[in-house]
Amino acid sequence: SRSDPRFHVLVLRNLVRPHRHAADGELDAASCDPARLGPVIVAIPVKNEVDRIESCLAALAAQSKPPEATVLLFNNCDDGSEAEAKRISRHLPFSLEMISVQLAPSQANAGNARRLAMRHASNIAGDRGVLLTTDADAIVRHDWVSRTIAALAAGADAVCGRIVIDPVEALAIPAHLHADDQRESELLDLLDEIAFALDPDPHDPRPRHVQASGASLAVTTEMFRRVGGVPNVASSEDRALVHALKLKDARVRHDAGIEVVVSGRLDGRAPGGMAETISRRIRQQDEYADDLVEPAPDAYRRADFRRRLRAAWMGGRPGSFPIDLAADLRLAPSRLSLILSEPFFGTAWDHVQRESQVVSRQQVRFCDLPRQIGLARELLVRHQAVGEPEIWQRTLPCPVAA
Repeated sequence: SRSDPRFHVLVLRNLVRPHRHAADGELDAASCDPARLGPVIVAIPVKNEVDRIESCLAALAAQSKPPEATVLLFNNCDDGSEAEAKRISRHLPFSLEMISVQLAPSQANAGNARRLAMRHASNIAGDRGVLLTTDADAIVRHDWVSRTIAALAAGADAVCGRIVIDPVEALAIPAHLHADDQRESELLDLLDEIAFALDPDPHDPRPRHVQASGASLAVTTEMFRRVGGVPNVASSEDRALVHALKLKDARVRHDAGIEVVVSGRLDGRAPGGMAETISRRIRQQDEYADDLVEPAPDAYRRADFRRRLRAAWMGGRPGSFPIDLAADLRLAPSRLSLILSEPFFGTAWDHVQRESQVVSRQQVRFCDLPRQIGLARELLVRHQAVGEPEIWQRTLPCPVAA
């Protein structure tokens, strides 16, 4: 889902602690000095975009800091996209590498196309390079590359930009879908505010957003290789890659100032993509909102458990074991002890989310979004007034039904 956050300011308690195993889980921030970064390579999967590829490449050519090269991977194209790109290539201020593949139907999906494109781009970028990816129907802003590099220079290992729908094409989308999206985005931002209030990430401060879109995603080659590249999934490969990065404690920045305009068309190229979602919701509203959306009390409880697990993983009190945390998570102490021995906090937290019923995810119906927005606002106000211990006890007994 797309999110258009309203940025809030909170007075937060200082719960940030240094990383326990910087050598294992993090790259040295100094290694992200722009002067030490290698070439910037953009990877773009293409599926029959003859009418849009020129605008996409023109936006890259107009960058204040153009990339060194762009890789176009043509995925079973039969509309002349490759010929159009070749025509444009002589006018571009960067090298354009075009790869045409004919994949079997089971492999000719958006996820595999981006995986192949980024893998090829990583070979060009080298050990110190930077990989960016966008979509062939997207138009990046003139500062897309420079802002991304700045975020990496500030210490990020990966950078997620925001996407917005082309304002002209957005006019064809019914008003009720825009209203649904606004409510969904508002709740997502409030849930993110709750998460930051309880367990702030110093590498991803607010204002930020919650998107992980292939239309604007960047990662250092070193971290990309560390996680094994793009996971081999048919769709939602962008979210899968960001998840893989977080499992290895990569510093993922969701920079609200990095923006890409994407198509609002209804005849999409990728099954499970945004166009398919829009078309389906035009015919009939989905019963449930995006998978990232959950009831506000559940989100509060999840963030508090993540904070407590992080403190225990980082060492807690010498010689102590968080027996109360094991009990609250309803995990055997021996199992929690094994989880806390994981070398990466992201992996430890992933185990907890998979194994503890206390933090199992509940979906939210679209019709319940207004109520959950109200609950989220109330929780933020109460958190500032009394802190999380009192609120947490009230949200613990069982997940709120969606």
